[in-house]
Amino acid sequence: MLESFVTWTLLAALMQAVRTAAQKTLNQTVSVQSATLVRYLFGLPFVVIYGAFLLESSVIDRVTGNFFVKVLVAGLLQIFATMLLVYLFSLRSFAVGSTTIRLEIVITAVLGILLFAEPLEWIALAGMVVCTLGLVRVYAKPVSVGGWIRRDAVIGLVAALAFSLTSLLVRDASLGLELPSPVTAAGFTLLCMVMLQTAVCLAIVTWQRPAELKQVARQWRLSSFIGLTSVLGSIGWFTAFALEGAAVVKTLGQLELIFALLIAYFFFSERPSVKEWQGIGLMLLGIALVLLAEF
Repeated sequence: MLESFVTWTLLAALMQAVRTAAQKTLNQTVSVQSATLVRYLFGLPFVVIYGAFLLESSVIDRVTGNFFVKVLVAGLLQIFATMLLVYLFSLRSFAVGSTTIRLEIVITAVLGILLFAEPLEWIALAGMVVCTLGLVRVYAKPVSVGGWIRRDAVIGLVAALAFSLTSLLVRDASLGLELPSPVTAAGFTLLCMVMLQTAVCLAIVTWQRPAELKQVARQWRLSSFIGLTSVLGSIGWFTAFALEGAAVVKTLGQLELIFALLIAYFFFSERPSVKEWQGIGLMLLGIALVLLAEF
């Protein structure tokens, strides 16, 4: 069960939907930068505990400069993408904001083939296309051509690109360790990346919005919840990437949108429309095709 990318991806999708909803709540009282910092700062203790139980000293012998470069770039890209995502929620609803960046599945597939030579079955590619059509159905509006070039749409696409590159680099870094256990490789990659991201985000907030550090501390319960769910989600993503191609994992991970819509319905009183439910149906069909190709 623990060697199945499906298990880890489902954990990641559920935890990411919950964490993102909590970040949306926190972002009502603090800036985008501080809401992003919380994800890493309050998640770091949980990552360290996870790493203490999982890692062995022999792992250090596998580390190379190339590994750290990939982790550095992936970490900075994820910070950038997270800030864009949190900002996107201030422009659009939680459900629509969560949907926009899901175009990353196609971007991940294309970049994976072009840059990392990750092969894909034709039925999996078809599933990704169907899943993307479902996403477009959820998001699309009857607007003019110029209307598509909106600020929120551009922000969503840039965030999707950054998240896609992050996923591919994380997978490449984990596999580059050449450890017998993908769970251990993913855990060590995650630990290195979160330590880096915590330092970067703490420096940004201390420089730009130092007064908000006290606000974040006062909301330690919500912040700790965000940190915990972020770490659980990252453990799921990183381990799934070490077990399966990033494009396949990302496609299955679109189940997060279903979780996001349920959260939007029950906690934010946002009611999905008929076309959004139609889009969900297409997404589920696309995910089923991807799973069929894998199994």
